[in-house]
Amino acid sequence: MIEAPKDLSETAESDLWDVVVVGAGPAGANAARSAAEAGAGRVLLLEKAELPRYKTCGGGLIGYSRRALPEGFDVPVRQRIDAITFTHDGAKERTRRDKAGDLLVLVNRAEFDLALAKAAVDAGAVLRTGASVSMVDQPSSTGPVTLNLADGTSVRARAVVGADGSASRIGRYVGVRCEQVDLGLEAEIQVPPAVAGEWAHRVLVDWGPLPGSYGWVFPKGDVLTVGVISARGEGEGTRKYYRDFIKRLGLESFPTVSDSGHLTRCREAGSPLSRGRVLVAGDAAGLLEPWTREGISFALRSGALAGHSAAELARRARVGQDGGSADAGYTAAVEHLLGPEMQAGRSMLALFERHPAFFHRVVTRIPVAWRMFADFCRGRTSPARLIRNPVAQGLLRTLPKPAAEEPAVRQVGADAG
Repeated sequence: MIEAPKDLSETAESDLWDVVVVGAGPAGANAARSAAEAGAGRVLLLEKAELPRYKTCGGGLIGYSRRALPEGFDVPVRQRIDAITFTHDGAKERTRRDKAGDLLVLVNRAEFDLALAKAAVDAGAVLRTGASVSMVDQPSSTGPVTLNLADGTSVRARAVVGADGSASRIGRYVGVRCEQVDLGLEAEIQVPPAVAGEWAHRVLVDWGPLPGSYGWVFPKGDVLTVGVISARGEGEGTRKYYRDFIKRLGLESFPTVSDSGHLTRCREAGSPLSRGRVLVAGDAAGLLEPWTREGISFALRSGALAGHSAAELARRARVGQDGGSADAGYTAAVEHLLGPEMQAGRSMLALFERHPAFFHRVVTRIPVAWRMFADFCRGRTSPARLIRNPVAQGLLRTLPKPAAEEPAVRQVGADAG
């Protein structure tokens, strides 16, 4: 455990933290840092694993992610991307380059998350690893929260932020509801220098054969991150796409460093983000962009908001201020900042599920569409702005109208295959 300096005047309440954050991923680390910087005197960051630890994730940072990082943060960059190759189920390959470069920055999540946790500690938080939360106990919505840990110990806090991933125990306690669940499969593949050189500074995006699916290759030096994602109910189809994708790329003969799967869960509009003095952020809250399933920028931004609100809750509790059980404006802030992006992403996904060939054609053949995609990568625009863009609306008007009897493509909440 890395300890921050203690204020000896608070020894009478040494077992009570102002803010406890559960989970040291981007949302949790940013929440802990934000809480400490907002004036929370005692901030504890709990992580069940030892850091650094592996995390299934492409590790691509769009512009919104980079802008949400702490000031002066040194991003552990593995590769900077200035070109994207697009294919449609392995066919119609076309590469688009951008002279300005830096479309994406690729990181290794183990390194990235460790650096964010260190930033939280530098801000004054205490990091405790090997700590898994087994139960949340909040007898009163205005009193301290007790977190029981798997080792039989417990910690108490004036406010809690749950950032413990898509299978979040804290999210279940709060009552987070998710309307979209997707299955992602991913491998880290070690490649020789000649192959690594072929992929240098270029990623691949493949619009996949299943509704709403796509695959990716993200180069990180001598390792390629290769993965696919699709609706959870398409389990067997997703696994076949994954196997075929790796084979089609000619990567099946190279050693696999890791091979893993995970579920991404996207929050239902209006789902709770707090319960008493307990807030949730990032994947634990189901906050991600539904079309691309991009989650790091949502984690960093919601984490910062949650940390600031948790610090305010702790301040109210210390002075006995009424209204201490409110979430200090956190839900409203998330709905304002991220709600429109998620709603636009839902609309984009619905269109993409029906018309993947259209998306491939416009982004590879129409310069203005490519520029809009590049601007999204850089963080100069967002899904909400894109969907309101007059040029984008003009392109979308060329799509055929769906038949009234056409069945819904996505089976939300279906069992994994």
